[in-house]
Amino acid sequence: MNRRLPIGIQDFVSIRKEGFCYVDKTERIHRLISGSGRAFFLSRPRRFGKSLLCSTLGAIFEGRRELFGEIAGYPALAIDSLEWDWKKHPVIRFDLNAGVYSEGIEALRSVLNSELESAAEKQEVVLGSADVITQFKNLIKRSCDKTGEKAVIIIDEYDKPLLNTMDLPDIHTKIRDTLKGFYGVLKSYDEYLQFVFLTGVTKFAHVSVFSDLNHLDDLTLDPVYADLCGITQEELEENFAPEIDTILKNTGKKREIYLEELRRFYNGYRFSRKPLTVYNPFGLLNHFKKDGFFTTYWYETGTPTFLVKLIAGQKINIIDLNNMRVGYDDFSKYDAETMKAVPLLYQSGYLTISDYDEECNQFILDYPNEEVRASFAKSLIEQYFQPTDESSRALYTQLPMALFKGDADAAMNSVQIFLSSIPYDLIRDTENYYQTATHLIFTMLGLNCRSEIRIASGRIDTLVETKNFVYCFEFKLNGTAEEALEQIDTKEYLLPWKGSGKKLFKIGVVFDTNKRNIGVWKTDS
Repeated sequence: MNRRLPIGIQDFVSIRKEGFCYVDKTERIHRLISGSGRAFFLSRPRRFGKSLLCSTLGAIFEGRRELFGEIAGYPALAIDSLEWDWKKHPVIRFDLNAGVYSEGIEALRSVLNSELESAAEKQEVVLGSADVITQFKNLIKRSCDKTGEKAVIIIDEYDKPLLNTMDLPDIHTKIRDTLKGFYGVLKSYDEYLQFVFLTGVTKFAHVSVFSDLNHLDDLTLDPVYADLCGITQEELEENFAPEIDTILKNTGKKREIYLEELRRFYNGYRFSRKPLTVYNPFGLLNHFKKDGFFTTYWYETGTPTFLVKLIAGQKINIIDLNNMRVGYDDFSKYDAETMKAVPLLYQSGYLTISDYDEECNQFILDYPNEEVRASFAKSLIEQYFQPTDESSRALYTQLPMALFKGDADAAMNSVQIFLSSIPYDLIRDTENYYQTATHLIFTMLGLNCRSEIRIASGRIDTLVETKNFVYCFEFKLNGTAEEALEQIDTKEYLLPWKGSGKKLFKIGVVFDTNKRNIGVWKTDS
């Protein structure tokens, strides 16, 4: 019988009572809540377990110890054996994930009113008919007066109204000002608060939680809490052994090969200097539910339209996205007027930390895994090149087949057909434009593609590597294919791959500005 996996279930109580599998994070949570701090912020991508973390915190502060002991056939959780008083506090939890905030300030007020009314009903207090800020104050004070204990405030996706209105300046400003006053209550009513926890994607400068609440401890890049959300390799193999064993039995795959496939497709998220990576929970759970089928579960739950437009507006070199450098200051509070695309790509989950340069105090970013790499390339292609559905379908079937068979000419023919479908007014007569298009095409198809590779003798334009073949591309704008091949030979671009046992292809490609496409190409092996 298949075990119950909590896909889309973010309520800790339901997970424990109804026998869903739960990856125990309570030792880390205990470390957080038993320390000296009282107010925290955590940024993680969507569908990464933030809401479940908020729900778990709520159950702890409500004193519901029975949920953390043996229950529904599952063993007790770590916190059950750790020192904790299990005192019952009034827990006030808001979730701002719902709401069509692009409709205007009234949409925000409607969500806030609904959340306040729900919290008041739970605490059995009366708010009065005042504005939302006064109601929030009443909710906190009256809940404390009623119970004799300080309140716990948990706000999930605090910045969702702001992120959803980034491209609507007038609405965004009104929402920002309203939230500034609303969140400002957390500062003015600090004496009534036992614990405060906020989640979101980024820090907005002109919202009170970051401009006024200077005691808010940001856990986002803290190595101690790097795995507070997400699933580590150890947790994967310990908690999902039945699912792994079933898939191995049904597919006949070797354990090491299958685990490596899982790692490449769903792991790779890193949230600190510490070289620890975690899996995206949503993608991993869906993969197990679908009997081990690999596809883009997380990416398909939301398209990064705003981020893609931000990249275009800031004229960021797409080829360099997987080797961007950012410092701590790049993740600090900012607002719509100063929003930087690259840090936001990290905080949204489309890029992650691949390395840390201690000397420069900089993070090097890359795509976390194959799911995101291929899917994001597809989104970039749709934004930059707007290909037809027909040309895209042909590319998905013909190009990979040609590359896996070692047919370089057929592969280039597929790329040429695809580029011919790009609207004329979108094409730019630069070598970088065509190189970028080609790079994204290969990446979108999940191929091992790298561009602008620096080696001792020079810089390779683009290199694609399959199980049996290596394709080295040199691009020229209005030059000759012979010149391109000669450069590959002269600079010995393929020297590092000699002796690999793979067949090596040299491909000289000429882009024709009159045809606005690949003019000619020549291959050599």
